[in-house]
Parts: sequence; C-alpha cells; structure tokens
Amino acid sequence: MTTLSERNIGPILFFRGLAEARVHLAALVIQCGNCPAPTVSDDQGPVTAEPLARCGDIQLLRFQFSLPARSGAAYRYNGARYALNADFQNDVRLAFVACNGKERGDQERDPVVRNVMWRRLGSEHARAAFQLLLHGGDQIYADEMLHAHPVALDWIQRRDLSPPDAGTLAILEQRLRADLFQRYAQLYAQTDPAWLMARVPSLCIWDDHDICDGWGSLSAEQLDHPVGHTVFRVARECFLLFQQACTAESLPPAFLDPTGSSLSWSVQTPGLSIIAPDLRSERRPDRVMGLHGHRALRRALHRARGDRILVLSSVPALGPRLSWVETLLPLVPKLRKYEDDLRDQWQSRAHRVEWQSFLRDLLESHAAPPAAVTVLSGEIHLATRGTLDSAVGPLHQLVSSGVTHPPPPEAYARGLGWLARFGASPLPDHRLRLHPLPQRREVYTAERNYLVVERQRQQWRAAWELEVGGRTPPLLI
Repeated sequence: MTTLSERNIGPILFFRGLAEARVHLAALVIQCGNCPAPTVSDDQGPVTAEPLARCGDIQLLRFQFSLPARSGAAYRYNGARYALNADFQNDVRLAFVACNGKERGDQERDPVVRNVMWRRLGSEHARAAFQLLLHGGDQIYADEMLHAHPVALDWIQRRDLSPPDAGTLAILEQRLRADLFQRYAQLYAQTDPAWLMARVPSLCIWDDHDICDGWGSLSAEQLDHPVGHTVFRVARECFLLFQQACTAESLPPAFLDPTGSSLSWSVQTPGLSIIAPDLRSERRPDRVMGLHGHRALRRALHRARGDRILVLSSVPALGPRLSWVETLLPLVPKLRKYEDDLRDQWQSRAHRVEWQSFLRDLLESHAAPPAAVTVLSGEIHLATRGTLDSAVGPLHQLVSSGVTHPPPPEAYARGLGWLARFGASPLPDHRLRLHPLPQRREVYTAERNYLVVERQRQQWRAAWELEVGGRTPPLLI
C-alpha cells in the first residue's frame, strides 16, 4: 500500500438535515502527518475544527456548520470558495452511486481509467448542480485489509477457526484499523471523486464490502468467531468515521436506532423522504435485518412526509427467483462457493418470509397518498430496473451498480436475464417484473454506470448514465 504524503485530504461533505431555512453539514478532513490544520468558514464566520479520531500519522478533523438553504450557498476551505446547490424547495437533482472499487487490486488501478464515471458525474454537476450524492453501499472494498494479519486470512478462508489469544486479537485490531485508515485516506485522495464530494453533500449506507465480502451471509461459526467480531468492530468504527463523520458515541440525529444495533437512517427535505435500512449490522445466514432494523424501517416509513419516499436497499429488493439455483448447489460441488452470494440476496429462500414482510412494509407506504415509494439499489455490478404492481400504480426499483467496479461478463448478465423471465411474485396480487433500461433490449446492462433521479415541476424521473451506451432516456417514476 502506498504511503500517504503529508497533506490534508478533503473536505468530504456530509448532509445532516434541514432546519430553520438552513442546510446543516459536516465536513471531514483527513490530516496526514504534520500538515497544518485547514481552515473552514461558513457565511457566519470561521468554523472550529473538532478532532474526531487518530490512527498513526492520520488524524480526522470534523467541521460542523450550516449554510442558507438556497442555490449558490457557499463555504470556504483554506480561503477557496466551494459553492453548493442547497435549494430543496424547488427542482431537485440527486445522484446515486454504488460499488466504488473492486475486490482485489483496486489501489493499483490507473485513476484515469478507474474514475471515468466519477469524472463524468463531476462534469454533469458542473453543468447542473446536484443537491445530494447518495451512496448505496460498497463505498470502499475493504476485503484486502484481511491481509493485515494471518489469523484474519485463516478466518475468512476457514483454514483455522481456533480462537486466537487476547494478545493476537489486540494486534489484529491495531493492524486492521491502520490498514483501513490508509485505504479510506487513499480512496478520498483520488481527484475525481474528491472534487465532487467537496461540493455535493453525501448520504451513505453500507454493504458487505465495506466490511468484507459476504458479511452476514458467512457461516454463523465465522460471524461469531472472535476474529469476525474484531473485523466487524473495526469496519463499523471506520464506516462511521469516514462515511458519516461521526463516532459510535455521537450518532447524527438521522440515525433511527438509539441502541446502535442497526445503522439505519432517514432524512427529510421538502416533498422528499430518504430512508436507508441497514442490511448488514444485524444480518445472519437466516435473516437480513434484525428486530432493531425492522422497527427502524417501519418507524421511518410511518413518519415519512412528502410525495416521494426513496428507500436505499443496498441489496436489490426486486430480483429473479433464486430458489432453483439454490436447489442445484448441493448437487454440483463447483457451485457451492456461490452459496454465500445467493444467501446475500433478498430473493434467497432463506429470507423469503422476511422478504415478503419487507415488501409489505414498502407497499403499505406506497399506497398511502400522496407518497410514492421508489427503491434505489446497487450491489450487483449491473444496471436494471423492476416494478412491483399495486392498486395505486407500480412501485419502482432502480438499480445502479458499478460506478468503478468492472462489469461482469455479458454471459452472466444474460443468465440473470434468463432467470428473470420466470418471474417471482412473492406476494399475491402484486406481480414482480424486471425490465430493461429505457431503449435497451436486455434486462441487465453490463456497463459501469451511475443514476440520476430528478424532481422537475413536481414530476419525478430517473436516467442512467452508462459508460459505453451513454445516457438513457428519462423514465417517469
């Protein structure tokens, strides 16, 4: 891993909410080495730096401030002016991204090639500014941090599951934390995403690669293992620091579970509620969310206001039937390695009852005027869309995945499309259908992509930006 030079990385903006005609923000700055602390000021004057955490020669500083909720609001960082579109009363533009990395060798990639879609997204913002940047999971691929200590590799590869002694676990925790601090710092130091994240406030929910591949769908023996507990604890700490600009002791008001067992959150702006259920913290092989997560989701749905509810389900809520594939696993030994991947999906037969309950919760809110529910998802490194029929009109799901992750082979996408033909209607009288993107033939598009969701003159629409295919026609939702 490349050593970071003495510099300040950031600012990375995070959305804290609206109150009294002001947008409330937190700016995270990663201070490396002995670099002097930066200065931040809003329209009311200088903002005090808050030390958030330190690991080795990396210190995290947080600046909390607010700006007038209008177009052209601005703050200053080291004297330079950074403009924001903070007008949430009128037309709204939201960008959605997911899967910002890859499992192996992400840091060795040429940034020019890696960040093509980030650069394109930044150019789009320069033409027509976004109010929010929504991150749907896998903002970082932390998998390779397990190379920081042999016991972590033994644990993930199931070579040795004997419990390490306390001293070994303490060293493991230190190495994982140091490695993950470095990885986040190097991620945020990349020019193209950094430019955008300094000008558009982010809202993030995590998925498995923010912890490690398949977290929660691994065996119970691995999840309950002392190494598993250590991996999760460090990943959770770093998710809160680097993707929320907070600590476990000071969760922002948007978080819905006061116990912290679930990191679900919800924010509201005029006419719009955004809800992000946490599908990882309480996940087990036989469940996606626990009691805290489901309670948090239902509470957020009942409190939602406005004509649109966006639900960030990091794992797609609508997808092809997987029970046939799962049935084949015991019969074909070569397929058993995919068991965790299938168990990760809402459509796994292990989650069917919970999946039905989740969809009923969404449909209940979707059927309550004037709100309409739209689900945004990532995770699968493809772009697609789906609908769930209801008496008041379809509930839309928009999947955008792979802002930097390479797309899977076309044959994989076609195979999923073949499964989608057989349909899967988990709820009576609510047909589930998967569709190609506008003006595309295949259900799944295997290209890197991002999604833009807009409200224009009170009408909502969405469009995908595809690396090769370019912009899709807008889809009314």
